[in-house]
Amino acid sequence: MDFRGHRLIDLASDVRARNRTAVELVEGSLARIADVEGDLNAFVVVDGDRALEDAADIDARLDNAEGVGPLAGIPLAVKDLEDAAGLPTRYGSLVSDPTPAIGDSVLVARLRAAGCVIVGKTTTPEMGHKGVTESPLSGVTKNPWSTDRSPGGSSGGSAAALASGMVPLATGSDGGGSIRIPAALCGYSGIKTTQGRVANGGPNAPGSGLFTVKGPMALNTTDTAFALDVCVGPHPTDPFSLPRSGAPWYDAVSSSFRLPDRVVYSPTLGFAEVDREIAEVVEAGVGRLESAGIEVVRLDDIWPEDPVGPWFTGWAVMRARAQGHLQDTDQWEQIDESLRFQILMGLDVSGVDLAKAQDAMYHYSLALDRAFEQAPILLTPMVAGQTPVVGHEGTINGEAQVSWVSFSYGFNMTRNPAGTVPCGLTADGMPVGLQVVGRQLDDISVLQAMVAFEQVLGSIGHAPI
Repeated sequence: MDFRGHRLIDLASDVRARNRTAVELVEGSLARIADVEGDLNAFVVVDGDRALEDAADIDARLDNAEGVGPLAGIPLAVKDLEDAAGLPTRYGSLVSDPTPAIGDSVLVARLRAAGCVIVGKTTTPEMGHKGVTESPLSGVTKNPWSTDRSPGGSSGGSAAALASGMVPLATGSDGGGSIRIPAALCGYSGIKTTQGRVANGGPNAPGSGLFTVKGPMALNTTDTAFALDVCVGPHPTDPFSLPRSGAPWYDAVSSSFRLPDRVVYSPTLGFAEVDREIAEVVEAGVGRLESAGIEVVRLDDIWPEDPVGPWFTGWAVMRARAQGHLQDTDQWEQIDESLRFQILMGLDVSGVDLAKAQDAMYHYSLALDRAFEQAPILLTPMVAGQTPVVGHEGTINGEAQVSWVSFSYGFNMTRNPAGTVPCGLTADGMPVGLQVVGRQLDDISVLQAMVAFEQVLGSIGHAPI
């Protein structure tokens, strides 16, 4: 079963109506994984026997007229940075604990309670520390659009599993772009909600601290909104979690179709160098929105400098917190070299430097709010560079540069909701994403805009795998 030909909402409805069984969906997922996983390496582990048992339990509950939840029978892939009971959480790391988790993360628990069936754990770079998915533990994950290219990261395994039709739903996390980057590179829509909308919580602090957002990933925005409705809301163990607000998000995005009257478009945000072809594809997409009747305000001096400095300070401290104790041990050399660099940088950060980096969150938020005085939605390219060849960074005008991800992490600092929708293909057939950013807490407007943009921009098709 190739899930790219099916809506998540329809699949769940079919199971509840007994037009399909949960076992059929899980069998279809496992068969698709068997067909294409060898080409992509999207999974760390697949737990087919347990998934079939859980699916059979859902079918039995339906036979007995028991409640099963709105996502009954939906096969779910869980990013290997969060716990799923009975499976180890390895973080892409050789120095992680292989003992199976005894409980679910808050996000996974909510999805399981809604009826999802966990089929396995997906790959991630070690500790989610970079924008391509390759790790000492699981090796290289590949993009379904071209297996010599990366799916991005750090939710690259989840993205590859979705974009190849192995599952209709997966989990991701985004501390600097890790939901949005792989969604864009794998040719589908994804969103980082406002931090706190989906509670973190549980026994462990979030991996990237105040930057962390977790959430469901699906191939289109209405399906994502449907899944978000069972995920959003506070949790007593997350002091930064936010209360639910208003009507269900799916109802808000599916009840009516309406283009925004006005948007701001910022081609560089004021600091980014962008690959010429990427800029052309995004500009063409914005032009189609303009032709559809949206007033586009071009504003390119939002942030005069790259927010990477203060963002990286906070990020590196979190890496030092997680694995800094392994310096000068026998395990140190087993850690990814680029992650070791980040850990060492974090160990040198003073408390004052960290406070200054957190202060920058307010400064960038103030500048961004001024842009929102022009319109409630901001558009940018999702990434600045071409999709990375496996083993390399993305390229900007032919040169490999770490700044190919420069449009994403700033919005983790400001904590605004930010999503991406496909807006075209490069000459070599790789997807290009358009980033959609909204005001603080205005997740619904971002989701509504994404749905509208998907309609105007149209489909780019499916990956060849």
